[in-house]
Amino acid sequence: MKTSLITENLQKKILFVSHAISTRNQLPILLNFLIEAGEGKITISATDLEIGITADIPAKTEKEGSITVPAKTFTEILGNTSSSKINMETTQEGLALTGEGEKTVFQTIPTDEFPKLYKDKGKQIMVLKDEAIKKDFSKVVFAASLDSERPALSGVMIKEEKDGFLLVATDGYRLSLKKQALQGSKKTKTEEMVSMLVPARIIRELIQMEKDSGDGDIRVYASKEKNQIIFSQDDTVLIGRLIEAEFPDYEKIIPTDFSTKTIFERDSLQKAIKAGYVFARQTAGIIKMSIKKNKISVSANAPSVGKNLIEVEAKTTGEENEIAFNARYLLDFLSNSTSETVSFEMNGPLNPGVFREVDDPSFMHLIMPIRVQEAA
Repeated sequence: MKTSLITENLQKKILFVSHAISTRNQLPILLNFLIEAGEGKITISATDLEIGITADIPAKTEKEGSITVPAKTFTEILGNTSSSKINMETTQEGLALTGEGEKTVFQTIPTDEFPKLYKDKGKQIMVLKDEAIKKDFSKVVFAASLDSERPALSGVMIKEEKDGFLLVATDGYRLSLKKQALQGSKKTKTEEMVSMLVPARIIRELIQMEKDSGDGDIRVYASKEKNQIIFSQDDTVLIGRLIEAEFPDYEKIIPTDFSTKTIFERDSLQKAIKAGYVFARQTAGIIKMSIKKNKISVSANAPSVGKNLIEVEAKTTGEENEIAFNARYLLDFLSNSTSETVSFEMNGPLNPGVFREVDDPSFMHLIMPIRVQEAA
């Protein structure tokens, strides 16, 4: 293998590809990048067996070939090079990377040990508009569970409906739901309705891929044989496995009515919760919200540290009420919401509270409460 390319082009891609490098002590090959030099490009791939990422970078190749190199070392050296152009060539010692007055030789592992990311992309099922990816997926993915032992709760459900797509995620304590999502996206003509549970990690990487790869639609492929989902944009491909588990019947826990509704500025409540969290993190993150006719009193109490109370202007209809939540859940929602004005609905301190964006009725976020007496 012998090839040369612009350093900056490689640096831009290598950071995203490295997201698929294993962080656990597994097979040595999973700590390596696969580098393949072909006509007019090199392809860099990585996988931890849960996800895979591959990216093409323009290159001038004199001799085609492939090799694997330690990902962490390769990334660090590449990030510290001052050369605008680099050359890569396999030698008896390993992979030689040379630049202007620089030379590094990396130890290598044969490519036949590197797992094959996919045999083929399978059937195209959707084309996602890039502008809809961050806007819609960001509103739901944070609510998915981080516990891999609960697979049904560790993904985002994407379900086709008559008026668009439904996105929903829950970890059992909170739930985010977006209807009429992914506007402008198109489903490939197939008889089957799209319904799939995609790992939240894949969705997070998809959002990052959209940021890194620039403009351009993302094509979605599914392989039933391998149970794989593949997202392809320009010269970058993200590969993962669909979750084979039954998503919970979330509709049962969504309240159909409420006794209290209040409307407030999102930024004001977010600042109040952040201040309260200084004390709340000492007591399992408990924040109490007391809802009055024209305000919300946000309070936190940590006996060993202190307490605080901040009042936020609000417009309330129905009963005055109070409820307590995990502060981190509140901050997750408020930081991922894009609406200036948010409404909150509740039906008593022990029932789920529902947040909605005033300018987007198709979105809702539900959080299970903590007993108010515990927050006193």
